[in-house]
This record gives sequence, C-alpha cells and structure tokens, in this order.
Amino acid sequence: MDYSQFLAMKQEIALLVVFLLVFLYDTFMPRSSQKGLPVFTTILMLAATAFGIAGSFCSCCAAPTDAFAGMYESSAVIIGIKNILNIGVVIVLIQSIKWANGELMIMRRGEFYELLLVTLFGMYLMISARHFLTFVIGLECASLPLAAMVAFDKNRYESHEAAVKYMLTAVFSSAIFMMGLSFVYALTGSLYFSKIYIALAGQQSTMLIIALAFVISGVGFKLSLVPFHLWTADVYQGAPTSVTAYFSVISKGAAAFAFMVILSQVFGLWFAEVWEWMLYALIVLTITIGNLFAIRQRNMKRFLAFSSISQAGYIMLGIIAYNALGVAAMMFYILVYIFSNLAAFGVIGAIENATGKVSMDDYRGLYRTNPRLAFTMMLAMFSLAGIPPFAGFFSKFFIFTAALQGASPAIYVLVLIALINTIISLYYYLLVVKAMFISEEECVIPTFRSGCGERIGMWISLAGVMLLGLASCVYSYLIVTAADSNIATFFIH
Repeated sequence: MDYSQFLAMKQEIALLVVFLLVFLYDTFMPRSSQKGLPVFTTILMLAATAFGIAGSFCSCCAAPTDAFAGMYESSAVIIGIKNILNIGVVIVLIQSIKWANGELMIMRRGEFYELLLVTLFGMYLMISARHFLTFVIGLECASLPLAAMVAFDKNRYESHEAAVKYMLTAVFSSAIFMMGLSFVYALTGSLYFSKIYIALAGQQSTMLIIALAFVISGVGFKLSLVPFHLWTADVYQGAPTSVTAYFSVISKGAAAFAFMVILSQVFGLWFAEVWEWMLYALIVLTITIGNLFAIRQRNMKRFLAFSSISQAGYIMLGIIAYNALGVAAMMFYILVYIFSNLAAFGVIGAIENATGKVSMDDYRGLYRTNPRLAFTMMLAMFSLAGIPPFAGFFSKFFIFTAALQGASPAIYVLVLIALINTIISLYYYLLVVKAMFISEEECVIPTFRSGCGERIGMWISLAGVMLLGLASCVYSYLIVTAADSNIATFFIH
C-alpha cells in the first residue's frame, strides 16, 4: 500500500490534527485551564479553515485527485464545500463558548468538541466518497455521535427523548439505505460509483427503481425531506441550542452535496426515466409541508426546524438543474443558509442562555428591551424569507435560475410552486418580526448583555448575510469552480 495516498486527504488530516490537539488539551491540561478549551478549539478550527481556503486557491491542491483505488476523490468543488462547512462550524464554535463554559458543561466540555469534530470528519468522507463503503463509513461516523450530542443536556427529559427518537430513526434509515445498496450491488456487482454508473447502462427494472427509492429514503433522513422529516422538530427542540444550530446547517449542507453526487455519478443515466419524478414529488412535499407546519409553531426551535425542512426543498432544486450552474447555486445557497440560520440561532441561544425563554410569544416587544438582538433576528428572517437586498434573495434567485435550465417542461410548474411557497414563508418569517417590533404587549425578556462569543458569532453571520448579497465575485467563483468539476457531467440530458 502506498501511504502517500493519504496526502490527498489534506483537509481530513488537518481536521484530525485539530481533534488530537483538542483531545490532548482536554485530557492533560489542569482543571484551572479547562475554560480555555472552547477558545482553543475555535482558534484551531479557524486555522484549519484558513488552510482549506488557501488550498482552494492553490492549483496543486485543487487539482482533481483520487486515492485508495478511486474510493476517495478530491477536487476544487469538493474543497469548496468543505470550506463552506468549516465556516459554519467556526461560527457555531464561537457562539457556543458561553454555553460550553456554563456550569452544566464543566465535566462534558471536551466531549462536546470531540464529538463535533468526529461528525465533521464523517461528513468530509461522505462528500469525497466515490465508493459506497467509504460513504457508509462517513454516514455512520457523522450520524452516531450526533445522538450523543443531542442527549448532552442530561438533566432535561426532552433531551433524552430527542436522542432516542433521533437514534431510532437513524437506525431505520441506515437499514433502508443498506437494503437499497444491496439491490444496487445485486444489479451491478460493484460498489464503485463509476462502475455502477457504467453497469446500469441499458438496465431498467423494478429492482432498480426500488433500490433508488431506498437510497433516496436513507439520505432523505439526513436532509429532513418529507416524509422522512418526522424526527426533526422534536430533536431540534430537545437538543441544546448549539447542537441544534450545528444540526440545522452543517449536517444538512454535507448531506445535500453528498446526495447530489450519488444521484449524478451513480444514477445519472436514469434521471428522466426514474428519479426525476421522485425528486419532484419530494421537493413539492418538503417545501409545502415545511412551510405550512412552520406557521403553527410557537417554540422558536421547532419553528426553525420546519423552516429548515422547507429550506432543504429549495436546496434540492440545485440537483434538478443537473449542470454546473446547479452545483454552484446549491453551494451558494448552503453558504447563505449557514449565515442566515446561524444568525437566528445566535439570537435564540443568547436569549435562552440568559433567560431560558424559547417561545415566540416571549419575543413580543423585544425591540424595546434588546434592540440589537431584535435587529439581528429581523435581518436573519428577511434573508431566510428571500427579501432583497439580503443574501437570501440572491440565493433563491440563483437556485430558481439554475432549476429552470432543466429540460423537462414540468420544471416550470415545480419552480412556480416553489415561488408560491416563498410567499407563504414570507408570512411566517414576518410573524417573528411583528412580535418583536409591532406587538404592544409588555416584553417578558429583560434587557441583558449577551456573551462576547455570542455577539461575535452574530456579527460574522450578519456580515455574511449583507456581503453575500453584494459580493457577486463569490458566486462567480463558485460557477467557475463547478464548471471545472466532473460532478455534473454524469447527467444525461
């Protein structure tokens, strides 16, 4: 075995270095220094992110490479999506500093960061996998530690309940996914993405349709696509807010990109014949049901849970485009969604850490007592709703434009339904703004000062929401990067 192949896994190696240093700090540093672990981890993750971003501009590092007989692949677009996830992780780490240094986390602070880094490593493998064995290792590595993270607040019954629901659903979805893989292997005799793609040429059978349905179901769980979304609201509500924030953006972004790779590089030949209409149905159900149920929510974490379900449907429109424009639009949407959603969760986390309030009714009149938090939440809601000139408007515009490049006439109906649902989402996002700014009821949240990390995290998120709506160079760079990749070339138009 040529061990130099491991050098292709530059970002994974950087992440493992971060993990080992965090583990050594947590294990050997004296108790008096343990409060420095959150800042130490954040600085290390910043360095790893900077290393990844520098690598994306280096022609040698960004050149397409594969390792381990084609089971692992790296390219500029893969490095780019990993950098986007790293940016989100850094914001989550910054926002969680105050929570991690609280009394309830004294004995479990290190475990939180170690589990988080392990899940991120699994997501890296999912993104770079070109063999289903590697993909399943990454999927389980990303899923199982999340159950422990959900149950981190062991003094709350809701946290235990959320962990059990997540674990049971994850087990069943993994079983369904593996069943689909067994059918694929029976049809093709291989687990390599490229070999399956070639072997499926000329085949079309009931077993292929069932296999594809099972694979979509398994990955759909990670993305909270309807009807695989039933765990989402309870898990978001029961998990600690920092874990929920991580769930809502990082896990979803990695799963969306991995889903696109599987559908294109494994089943791209059968886009129009088999899985196009499956995806149409999933997108319509996901966007519509997510929006309708979000209107009914009063708990802010459940509210954003159904919002994230709806957002997952919009992200899937990038796959429907099946071209480089769709890849770039999906990456840009995930980046904007990270900034917008983490800005909202930053406000929710700050209020919950200070007062324990998580109900939308408690946000009434928030502008009078905490105007900066209310302003941050307002901009986050505007971006998530897609109101110009914020970044969320452009992310939706680009994803709709990319989807309309599809050859099927039905795509126009799909985009029309998505546009109608955008109007519905505008209504429920503005409910939060109305409660904070227009409600005349007495505010139950007193004036308080949020933690330094919480403020920095919200500033970074707001900067991203504002600048990405103005800096067209980011989207232009993603288009060029996606055009040079081979992800979209597997689709048959």
